[in-house]
Amino acid sequence: MRSMADFDLTGRVALVTGASRGLGRHFAGVLAQAGASVVLAARDESRLAEAAAEIGKTAGKIVALPLDVTDGKSVRQCFSAAEAALGPVDILVNNAGIAVSKPLLEHSEEDWDRVLDTNLKGAWLMSREAASRWIALRRRGRIVNISSLLALRTIRNVPSYTAAKAGLDHLTRTLAVELARFGVTVNAIAPGYVETDMNRGFLQSETGRALIARIPTGRVGAPEDLDGALLLLASDAGAYLNGVVLPVDGGHAVSVV
Repeated sequence: MRSMADFDLTGRVALVTGASRGLGRHFAGVLAQAGASVVLAARDESRLAEAAAEIGKTAGKIVALPLDVTDGKSVRQCFSAAEAALGPVDILVNNAGIAVSKPLLEHSEEDWDRVLDTNLKGAWLMSREAASRWIALRRRGRIVNISSLLALRTIRNVPSYTAAKAGLDHLTRTLAVELARFGVTVNAIAPGYVETDMNRGFLQSETGRALIARIPTGRVGAPEDLDGALLLLASDAGAYLNGVVLPVDGGHAVSVV
């Protein structure tokens, strides 16, 4: 029988990308409170340091490291620095992501490449590096990708974002199949509309309020609504979950309005 102890991450090392703000920062704090030593990684080093200092006030070992997920050299350097500081990484949370909101015909090739490189290529580079190290060390590992409701349902003006997140869902399943024999699980969380600095203005607009009205629970999500899914997929409690894309969206994905 599973117990609450299975959710305990004491002794584990977690690496969270895009951890300088928003959901990434929140996820890092949740993992730290569950007992993990946490590496916060992102490009914005000043905000990263602020986040690490804040989380470190109430949690254990916290390290902030610069990272550009679109650059293979930066990815390798981040993992090596993480290992030097805290030991081998056990949990990878691929959270780094950006969005460009423009109609299709205004979307430039640069816009497309920037979003796909960050949201999809970045997750692939991070996962490949983590897996290669786990296999070499014969260690088990957990990969948690942060997808989106928009991989399942469409919306106007974000073609690169929706394509990247749909690709991330299928990458999750593919990696799950390929890495299972090495003791590595790969799953994803697909948040619905969760209020963050990135989308707060939109959610408060007339269009945003109309969208919220279509969510069966009648409200937008909060970062805390994702905590249970994160801990399940990152811990031993979810050891037999593999290749799962878990919507946490108030029922939005199955609504018919």
